[in-house]
This record gives sequence, structure tokens and C-alpha cells, in this order.
Amino acid sequence: MGSSFDIQPTMGCVLSNHVWVQYSTFFYYPILVGFLPVAIASLFSILAYHNVRHIVRRQLPIVRRKLDKQITAMVLMRVIAFVCLTLPYNTYRIYAINFPISQSMPIAYTIGRLIQAILLSFYIINYIISFYIFLIFSSRFRRQVKLVLVKKCWQRCKYWCCSINNQIEPDNIPETRNSQAESEENI
Repeated sequence: MGSSFDIQPTMGCVLSNHVWVQYSTFFYYPILVGFLPVAIASLFSILAYHNVRHIVRRQLPIVRRKLDKQITAMVLMRVIAFVCLTLPYNTYRIYAINFPISQSMPIAYTIGRLIQAILLSFYIINYIISFYIFLIFSSRFRRQVKLVLVKKCWQRCKYWCCSINNQIEPDNIPETRNSQAESEENI
């Protein structure tokens, strides 16, 4: 069983199989990793936007409409962040697969690796950023986070760290009447 990757002394680990290069260039990065997730996320954000516009026309409480608008803003900002953070990495990967840089050109190779590391960091931030987007755009989410962190987590941490028992118990505890009666019965 062969591998489609080849470790070349001058290039590093690169795709060597022409079919896999074509697959990565024309299907995997542009369609599966690039266009398809962006299209699905955009579709659902547009559906959420239209849903909120219809909710405004219905007779719902103002608080409910406000919360629906917050959710829609969160979804739209999430899609924008998703596109901005994934598109540069996918574009660079297509370029790097088709035009690999030889290690015999150390400056160009190092710059290419630096660009890849930075863009990969942005790509990974994509999975973390939802929490911060929701924290920025939703007051209800902020209240929930505060409730969970302050009321629940902080109380547990405080109990765990500061549960020092400072009570002093005397060494000679006087016997009660019941214990005296029990000791007389045993005699």
C-alpha cells in the first residue's frame, strides 16, 4: 500500500501522486473545505435573517424580538469570521501544493513556512472564535457566562481552595447523661 506523500530532501513532505495533487487542487480545498462550508453557513445565516424579518412583522413580545435579532447578529458575524479565517489558508494550500518551494532556497522556504504557520493559526482560531463573537454580540449570552462563571465555577473553586476547617474541638469532652446511664447499665 503506497502513500501519496513523498519525502524529498529538497522539498520536504509533498504530494507526489499527480492524481492527489489534482484532487487537492480542484476538489478538496476549493469545494470540500472552501466553498461547501461557506455556502452552507451563508444559506443558514440568510434563512435566519429572513426568519427574524418575519418575526418582526408578527405580534411577539419586544424582548423575544430583541433576542432573535441578537441571535441573527451572532450567526451573521460567525459566518463572516468563518469566511475570513478559512479562505486565506485554503488559498495558500492550493498554491503550496501546486508550486512547492525547494529547501535549497532557504529564505523562500522559511517565508513559505512562516506564512503557512500564520494562516494555519487563523484557520484554527476559526474553531475557537464563536465563544468570543457570542460574548461580544449578545447581552443574554454575557449574562449566562457571568452566571456560570461567578455563581457556579467560582463558588466551587472558592470552596475547594478555602475549605480550611478552623474549628477547635476540646480534647476532653464531658460525658452526657445518656452516656453515663449506658455505662452504668454495662456494669
